[in-house]
Amino acid sequence: MEEMTPNNETLEQNLENTVATETNTVAENENNATASIEETPVAETPQAEEKAVEPQVDYSNYSREELVDALRALLDEDVTTIRSRVADIRNRFAELTATMQQQPAEQPEEQPTAENEETAADEQPEQVVDAVADAFRTLYGRYRALRQQHHEAMEAQKRKNLEAKQALIEEMRTLADSGEEQVKQAMDRFNDIQERWKAIGEVPREEMNNLWQSYHFQIEQFFNKLKINRELRALDQKKNLEQKIELCEKAEELIVEPSVTKAFKALQDLRARWKETGPVPAEQNEEIWQRFCAAANQIDQRRREYYDQRKEEMDNNLLAKQALIAKAEELTAKEPETTKEWNDLTSALDELLKVWKTIGTVPREVNEEIWTKFKGIIDRHYEAKKEHFGTIRDEQNANYQKKVELCLKAEAIAKREDWKKATEELLQLQKEWKETGATNRKVSEKIWQRFRAACDEFFAKKGEFFKERRTSEAENLAKKEAILAELKAHTFGDNREENIETIKDFQRRWAEAGFVPMADKERLHKEFRAVIDGIFEHLKISAREAEETAYRERLHNIGGDAKKFVSNERQELTERIEKLRSDLALWENNLGFLASSKQADLLKAEFEKKMQGARQQIALLQAKLRILKETEEGEKKEE
Repeated sequence: MEEMTPNNETLEQNLENTVATETNTVAENENNATASIEETPVAETPQAEEKAVEPQVDYSNYSREELVDALRALLDEDVTTIRSRVADIRNRFAELTATMQQQPAEQPEEQPTAENEETAADEQPEQVVDAVADAFRTLYGRYRALRQQHHEAMEAQKRKNLEAKQALIEEMRTLADSGEEQVKQAMDRFNDIQERWKAIGEVPREEMNNLWQSYHFQIEQFFNKLKINRELRALDQKKNLEQKIELCEKAEELIVEPSVTKAFKALQDLRARWKETGPVPAEQNEEIWQRFCAAANQIDQRRREYYDQRKEEMDNNLLAKQALIAKAEELTAKEPETTKEWNDLTSALDELLKVWKTIGTVPREVNEEIWTKFKGIIDRHYEAKKEHFGTIRDEQNANYQKKVELCLKAEAIAKREDWKKATEELLQLQKEWKETGATNRKVSEKIWQRFRAACDEFFAKKGEFFKERRTSEAENLAKKEAILAELKAHTFGDNREENIETIKDFQRRWAEAGFVPMADKERLHKEFRAVIDGIFEHLKISAREAEETAYRERLHNIGGDAKKFVSNERQELTERIEKLRSDLALWENNLGFLASSKQADLLKAEFEKKMQGARQQIALLQAKLRILKETEEGEKKEE
């Protein structure tokens, strides 16, 4: 349409004539379009950040430290584009923190043994300051502060937008009230106001309807007072029709949008834009509106079906989690008795917890209740387990102290050189070590190595000693061979006492010759005893008799205080008999602990020899006691 000039007075007159009929049609179309739009409830227009489509990030495999780093990185982005990712990070961090607080440090994979099966209690987590959680709370506080600042800024902007739109309404009222504007110039100003209106962002929700009604009222006033002609009005309606067709096409595209939530939010935006678009030709108003409603209804139906399906899934998830609670109650109904049973129960509950995490969400109203119930069962198990292993830990500490004492005794024995007695005492310590219970696995190997080192040191020194002694055994062998040859060649007379003294002298020299090689020891001993026994038999003198005869001779030759000597001798003989009996009992006990092996058989033979000698020595000492008694009784008769 050309710009109106003073020569266009005829056109203005014609407009006045046609406006009367056109105004009613225009007003009716405006009212119909406005009513149709207002009959459909429109949700609040989403915030700018809610419209943004965020990238999808899978945080399921992130550790708590990685989640903190991820949140810190997100805070460098626009706060309106990170809302979903922050929520996912927060939920994942809460799950990991809850899991960490409810179960101890990772139980060992290895099977329990005699010395490490009771050590699980040592690995139970202790309450410590959670620096990671503090860092997360600090970052999440910054995020909330940024969100609040953004929200406040948005609200302030909405107030500014309200003032701007109110100014445009006033400008539209001024335009409608002015009757001196030319038609094209007025339409240009009208279109400019409309464009500026659309460019202005959101306003406070509570002001939206009043603002919209005032705006439409001024539009109607503009058309009424400007008396625009049919062609201009039709052109504007055609433009509005094109815009609404485009909105219909966009709504129809949303029908196949995979994300129901994204489709619904986009539909809300289309509804807001539909409401801001002016009327269309009356004959196409219903058709275009029904087309838009048809697409919107399908999206709404998809949304209803989606939430119905979500409700069904959450109900099924609730049943599954209730079944896990029942299973956990069944598993913990009876308290375990052994360490293996405790560990098996812990593993079973851990498996239930893993399954729980794989199950989706449940209705919000029962979520806290069932989680508290399930978590309570697991927490009670870990409390009982902690108490059980605390008792075991006390026993392990007591065993550790016992083994430290055994180490100290073994280390003292390792410095001694009384090989026979020290060996017996060290073997007894080894027996006590085996009878002592297990210790904490962290110190078990260390304390064992300490005890073993002491034992190894002693036996190494003993081995070295006997190794050196073997160097002189060859010389001793030659000495004993010479003594044996001399004994065989010696001629005994008829004097019994002289013969006994001679035999005693050979025995003394034989004993003083020292040790001989083990291979010759038994042979020489048997040969020497055979010769001695043969001499005794030839002389009709027993070894026992020879010893007793020598003892009587010794008592006969006592000088000085004979009574005191006899008293001291009786006490000494009695103590020696008791000591031999004690040694005999110990050797007999030790024989029961020797396993069957070549080395053990040699040790058994040595013990048997010692025991036989002890029995013979006890019999001789008892004979000496009788000789003492006879001597005392003889002295009393003489008195």
